[in-house]
Formats: sequence, C-alpha cells, structure tokens
Amino acid sequence: MTRQIITTPGGERLVLMPEADFEALVAAAEDNADRTAVAEFRRKLAAGDEELLPAALVERLVSGENRVRIWREHRGLSGAALAKQAGLAQAYLSQIETGAREGTVETYGKLAAALGVSLDDLVG
Repeated sequence: MTRQIITTPGGERLVLMPEADFEALVAAAEDNADRTAVAEFRRKLAAGDEELLPAALVERLVSGENRVRIWREHRGLSGAALAKQAGLAQAYLSQIETGAREGTVETYGKLAAALGVSLDDLVG
C-alpha cells in the first residue's frame, strides 16, 4: 500500500493513497463491522436475549397481519391464556387482534411482557 503524508498550512496531517487501497480499507472495515455484529448476535442468542424466527412468521409480520395475534400464535397461546397472563379481558384482546380497538401503550406493554417480546415487536 503506497501512501503520501502531507501537512496542510493549518498543521493537519493528511494521507493520500491510491483509490483502490482506500476501497480495500473501507471493505475491510465493513467486513469487521459485520463480524462484530454477528458475534454480538450469537452472544445474545446464547444468552437467550435474541431468538431465531421462522420465515413464515416474518412473512406474516411483513404482510401487515396483527402483530399481537402473530406472536400469540407463535408462542402457542390461546386468546384466553394471553389475556389472563396480561391481565386483560379476553374480549378486549380479541378487539385488539381484529383491529376493532386500539390498545393503550400500557396495554401493549402488558402484552409484550406476557409474550416475551419488546414493545417495538408489537407496534412496529
């Protein structure tokens, strides 16, 4: 790698190098960032702070289906069981899942805790 160091009139040192060398440095930095992100994900996965999701679940989330229903079904819970765990009336939960009513932030917080997900997982 060839480089030239120059000093500006203000005293700042600059490094000049061929563009190909610069692009190689950028690519190496990006690769390192990717390796770091993967290692962090694996650490969180091993600690139980992250989980792998089936493609079908992700497709349902992306398609716009109700997130509470998707996560409830993924966790294998009935509407009655989730409502009980979250301290909600089953009818209220049903209305949230069908879109007939909007839940409050507090309600979504209770549902997120009962489902073991973040609030962002439920409200997008």
